[in-house]
Amino acid sequence: MRIQIANGRVIDPANQLDSVTDLFVADGRILAHGRAPDGFTAERVIDATGLVVCPGLIDLAARLREPGFEYRATLESEMEAAMAGGVTSLAIPPDTDPALDEPGLVEMLCYRAKKLNRAHIYPVGALTIGLKGERLSEMAELVEAGCVAFSQANVPIVDNAVLMRAMQYAATFDFRVWLQPIAPFLSRGGFAHDGEYASRLGLPGIPVAAETVALYTYLQLAQATGARLHITRLSSAAGLRLIEQARADGIDVSCDVSINHLHLCDRDIGHFDANCHLVPPLRSDADRDALRAALADGRIDALCSDHTPVDDDGKLTPFSESEAGATGLELLLPLTLKWAQEADVALPDALARVTADAAKIVGITKAGHLAPGARADICVFDPAGSTAIDRQTLRSQGKNTPFLGRELPGRVRYTLVEGQVMFGE
Repeated sequence: MRIQIANGRVIDPANQLDSVTDLFVADGRILAHGRAPDGFTAERVIDATGLVVCPGLIDLAARLREPGFEYRATLESEMEAAMAGGVTSLAIPPDTDPALDEPGLVEMLCYRAKKLNRAHIYPVGALTIGLKGERLSEMAELVEAGCVAFSQANVPIVDNAVLMRAMQYAATFDFRVWLQPIAPFLSRGGFAHDGEYASRLGLPGIPVAAETVALYTYLQLAQATGARLHITRLSSAAGLRLIEQARADGIDVSCDVSINHLHLCDRDIGHFDANCHLVPPLRSDADRDALRAALADGRIDALCSDHTPVDDDGKLTPFSESEAGATGLELLLPLTLKWAQEADVALPDALARVTADAAKIVGITKAGHLAPGARADICVFDPAGSTAIDRQTLRSQGKNTPFLGRELPGRVRYTLVEGQVMFGE
């Protein structure tokens, strides 16, 4: 379909474009901005007056719960949530059941997603077989099947010799390694940040050292092996300082932060709110503020939803027995806008963290921007509108989020994937 998106504020951070203009789409690609190409006749005109037109959002951590956890969510339900959130590309962590450690599993997941004809998925393969931290996965075969990077998800490798071999192998073939810094013995048995609020609530704590000890090890191994390292879901100011020092030492490392850690701290656990049971745990307000500032000035590269839908039974238990995780696909844009407003970040810079900057980490070249010839993955939203977060309106099968009952800025009006309107009023 040939589509004209008229009179919108087109923001393309990758190409420093921010102007009120028209966007022309045909054959699943961006044709032009401004003037219509010769001979172009729109089959549909979307009036974007007063709206923002930007690249479709790219989420670096979205668990779709297939295969293995369909009772928590399905590919169908989470793809609909992505469309409602303006998210057109999803990086999928490998902690499915079974883990994404075989090419056949990856191919099956990609086939299922393509058949649904919604968001594009980018599987992140298991670094070790079964995420057990013992034997390396067949990384080259997994890349051929569609994997864009390799990770252990939330399951740390205990044996650093195994991790070093994995990073050496990844470096040989220029595969990127995505690691969440969790020291297993320091985090074992903990459920909340080791601080005043955990003590008051009687919850076993997880110290910041559980992040920094693991992170220091990962950075040293990256330096020794030459592996390209991405640190997922940074949670502390101390961890941020290690990243800064590593970059000063010439280590190739990027990092992201989740929407939850950008806005919440351990105080938000309140009276044992299980929706705030997350991995990593919500840290102190000083940590949160440091993360917000670092995302604003670019020391943190990208923002992700860390979408982890959990069924109701998994949250209707005491905090320490509840399942960790929160739904996030439909909150990624509103919470990005909320942070931009509160931190006085220009809208193009804020959107870059969930479009162009995220695309660089995944290695996507044909999306994350609106240059002519790019894939027509587009989000059109109302910056003056609002999104009510409640169980009835969330399309994700997982209704678990600390932001239930809140009104957040911004409202997605249209989502286009390869030039097709997949969500719209």
